[in-house]
Amino acid sequence: MWGKCDARRLLLAFVLTLGGLAEARAGEAPPTAMEVVERVNARSEGVAQRRRVKMELIDARGRTRTRVATVFRKYVGADKKTTVFFSEPAVIAGTAFLTWDYAAPDREDDVWLYLPAHRKVRRVSPGDRGSAFFGTDLSYEDVKKETKLAVEDYHWRLLGEEMVDGRHCWVLEAVPVDERTARELGYGRVVSRIDSELWLTRLADYWDTKGQHLKTARHLEIAPVDGIWTPLRTEVVNHRSGHRTVLSYSEIAYEDGIDDAVFEPANLTRGAP
Repeated sequence: MWGKCDARRLLLAFVLTLGGLAEARAGEAPPTAMEVVERVNARSEGVAQRRRVKMELIDARGRTRTRVATVFRKYVGADKKTTVFFSEPAVIAGTAFLTWDYAAPDREDDVWLYLPAHRKVRRVSPGDRGSAFFGTDLSYEDVKKETKLAVEDYHWRLLGEEMVDGRHCWVLEAVPVDERTARELGYGRVVSRIDSELWLTRLADYWDTKGQHLKTARHLEIAPVDGIWTPLRTEVVNHRSGHRTVLSYSEIAYEDGIDDAVFEPANLTRGAP
């Protein structure tokens, strides 16, 4: 058992450590907002990744629905391609979602959706990117971007610093570049806390186009996988409805051998390889 003196020493050491860190940072100029954005988007995600995701959709009364999917992601040069194949529950099994996220800011991304009931692959309109992704508290755009930031969609401003889960973060504000973009995204403002060592968003708050606090997204667990810091568990809470989504990732593998055919619209009907 610790005595009072031990506890006081520990507290004093903790305070001095925080003071030392603050003093060390005080002599350094903070990054600009765009430097933070660039560091986040430059963070390595490997050439390709395969993972299993469990989505728990929990309403305000605690009732839970579960969805399970396999996700493939691959970089082709600077462009990113992502395919999501749903396997559970039976009512959505076989459903697939594909995005081609182009690095060029003047090129519109391509998005496709396959619904087995319709037996047809259809292109998703850019105007739909703010819609809810299969009943979750994520939008299609959220799923497409994952941990990256949409440079071209927002004006960026550095608000300061904050500690999140014991980690130093830069507080970054994003406001859509125009009203049309805000309507498409469904967001009027986003404030993210960016881990200053991992360059990964730990916590983000979203406001709708009317200025109402819409939702909060938080990575509950981040750990290295194959040498790459990777979110393992994420929670998104909708402040309007009380609904929340918990995403749990498993069977994560960073691999270069994913067949390019997985990212072709015509192959969405085949399901996960």
